[in-house]
Amino acid sequence: MERTLLDFRVFNSLAPSNATFSVTQALDKHEQEKKRCYGERVIQVEKCSFTPVVLSTAGVMGNEADKLYKQIARRLATRTNQSYDDCIRYIRQRISFSLIKTLVVSRRGFRGNRCERVQKDSDLNLLYSKHNLIY
Repeated sequence: MERTLLDFRVFNSLAPSNATFSVTQALDKHEQEKKRCYGERVIQVEKCSFTPVVLSTAGVMGNEADKLYKQIARRLATRTNQSYDDCIRYIRQRISFSLIKTLVVSRRGFRGNRCERVQKDSDLNLLYSKHNLIY
C-alpha cells in the first residue's frame, strides 16, 4: 500500500483575493498552487503520493478532495459492512461540523481551557504515578 500525504487548505470564497474567480476556479487555483509547491518534492523525496485537499468555507470540495473522500467512503463501507451512502454522508457531516467549528473559533476566539493546568504538586505526583511516568 502506497503512502499518501495530504495537505489541507480551507479558503474563504468571498475574500477579496478570491472574489474575481468562481468557486470552481478558486478551488482549481488552490489545488494547482499546492501541487506546484509540494507535489514534485513529495514524490521524489518522500517517495509517496500527494493529494491537496481544498475546501471552501461554504463547504464546497475540490476535485482531489472529492475523489479522496469517495475512496475513503468506499473502503469504510466495505470494512464496516455499511452502505456507501451512509459512509459518505457521515464523512461529509463531519467535514461540515469541523468547518463550522473552525469558523466559529476564528470569528470569536477559543473560549475554553487550552490545556489542563495542574494546581498542586500532589496532583502532579498523582498524575505521574497514575500513568507510570518517571520525572
